[in-house]
Amino acid sequence: MISLWTNKEAKLFRKNDLSLRVYSSRLLGRNSELVLHGGGNTSVKGKYKNIFGESIETLFIKGSGWDLISIEEHGFAPVDLHYLLKLAELKTLTDSQMIVEQQLATLNPSAPNPSVEAILHALIPFKFVDHTHADALLTISNTPNGKKIINEIYGREILVVPYVMPGFILAKKIANMTKNIHWETLHGMILLNHGVFSFSNNAKESYERMIDIVTRAERFLIKANVWQKFNKSNSKADLLTLARIRKKASEITGKACIAILNDSSEAVGFSKMKVARELSAKGTLTPDHVIRTKPFAWIINDDLDISAGNFVNRYKQYFQKHNVNGITKLDNGPKWALWPEYGTICFGKSMKETRIIYDINRHTIRAMQMAHNLDNWKPISFRNLFNIEYWELEQAKLMQDNSSAGGFQGKIAIVTGAASGIGYSCTRKLLEKGCVVAGIDKNKKVSKLFNDLENYIGITCDLTRHAEIKKAIKTIVKKYGGIDILVSNAGTFSSSAKLEDIDDKKWKMDLDINLASHHRILRESVPYLKVGINPAIIFLGSRNVGAPGIGAGTYTIAKSGLTQMSRLAAIELAKFNIRVNTIHPDCVYDTNVWNKEIIKERAKQYNLSIKDYKERNLLKTEVSSLDVAELVVFFVSTKSNKTTGAQIPIDGGNDRII
Repeated sequence: MISLWTNKEAKLFRKNDLSLRVYSSRLLGRNSELVLHGGGNTSVKGKYKNIFGESIETLFIKGSGWDLISIEEHGFAPVDLHYLLKLAELKTLTDSQMIVEQQLATLNPSAPNPSVEAILHALIPFKFVDHTHADALLTISNTPNGKKIINEIYGREILVVPYVMPGFILAKKIANMTKNIHWETLHGMILLNHGVFSFSNNAKESYERMIDIVTRAERFLIKANVWQKFNKSNSKADLLTLARIRKKASEITGKACIAILNDSSEAVGFSKMKVARELSAKGTLTPDHVIRTKPFAWIINDDLDISAGNFVNRYKQYFQKHNVNGITKLDNGPKWALWPEYGTICFGKSMKETRIIYDINRHTIRAMQMAHNLDNWKPISFRNLFNIEYWELEQAKLMQDNSSAGGFQGKIAIVTGAASGIGYSCTRKLLEKGCVVAGIDKNKKVSKLFNDLENYIGITCDLTRHAEIKKAIKTIVKKYGGIDILVSNAGTFSSSAKLEDIDDKKWKMDLDINLASHHRILRESVPYLKVGINPAIIFLGSRNVGAPGIGAGTYTIAKSGLTQMSRLAAIELAKFNIRVNTIHPDCVYDTNVWNKEIIKERAKQYNLSIKDYKERNLLKTEVSSLDVAELVVFFVSTKSNKTTGAQIPIDGGNDRII
């Protein structure tokens, strides 16, 4: 492993020790073979000045919710060091008491909650303390002879600690083990099946000791000819089967989930190994991961119902065997699955959660193979994993992630014409509700929208071209696992022309985009919607269907045909519980369909001013794209579960229709 420390970069953080702590923490976070998504921990000891100007000996420790790769100075909780050392002298301390006492000792009430390892960091008599979950160390540690090998590699300079539950118990264990040890003789600690610590009074030395400890483990694995020796292969998964797997996972979880397929050569190669099933059923890379991944995988076979039932029964038995405190069981749903011959699949309620599980799983199946080739994959017991999975302090981490949950979390939507107008507004509202959205548009800017959100993908696609639609659908299903919602919105309002003046070219072009394209996207989406979660389709019609306008012949005819197609789809798809409704907006002028020339032309057709033309409905109001989007969101939500085949106007009231 290579040290990322550069003196040039470090100079930017020379302001104080806490600033250097930020720098070296970020270096650890940059390497996914050391820490993943909130994993690991760092601290620095220093001074904190109170309002009286008094200096307090303080432990600045990574706060809950922060990732090392992006941590800032205010991400470290300042905790009274002497208070923590007094806590360490207690004979017993419950988890809930420990959290309360650590919060009482925190010198800034707006700081994040201190890590559960704060007392341990306080006990280590060095200024800088680094803690990671290095893959190489865990690979060795998770074998039957892990302790013996580690002792042979490091000798007396590393303290080897048997697995103990994190928190106060671990701090007391290490305090007892080091009573007769001079800390100066140690360069670090390895917690079996858990992780590794390094420490020093110098930020660079503490960081580079960590790199050295991990490098020596890697060298051992290289010498044993197992380092990064992964079985590799290729295959092509059936995407409809993937969507069925996602549906089954959602059903046994009790809520919609995203499914990310890992069909890389490594994942497929792993899935084809004879021992893959056995390895996937044995446990996690490090105990912290169990709250993300559950203790074992769902092993998929040809009969989804049977294999899903096997997973649920096993998880129930695991819970019943280890539950001694009357706690409530979590949902039965899997977090990852082994799909033999095709790779692995990770499940989560949001893209963020699913991506975390995906990254953890990628590192875990690598370690499984290396440990198996070295000796045998043997992580901690299910009893110990259960204690972590149902540990109140770990569950609190998940509660933080759930705090922003929306009613559409885990749902996957397609919105056409997403680059502007109604499509853009529908996309935005669905994203706000927690939905994953694939925006489709022939305008290339669709791929640049909402770039700060990981639950959005923009796909440039011409809906008049069948091949492009087919490719877009495959991209969406491959990325997210299925389709639940289709908002078929894309369309155009071309120049006005009376029926007698419409030539064949205009007729064909207008009906192609405003009618035929909706059938194309429907046709490609329906197989996946049939196995979607509470599936729903919305077609964007028009007020012109009920009240045709002079000169809008091709537009009105296409939208009328679309309405009939929607009604027929509602009848045909009802047996699959797919709801199909049509929303008929009035002219929505904040869209690209209506430029100044078209509005002026249409107003002239009615001998009206532009203002009067825009407000020619009963309520004398304009309908905005956001108004339409809010109605769309309602009709694809569970609130309208009992409505299908409906024609819903949003037009301010039209006397001709009424």
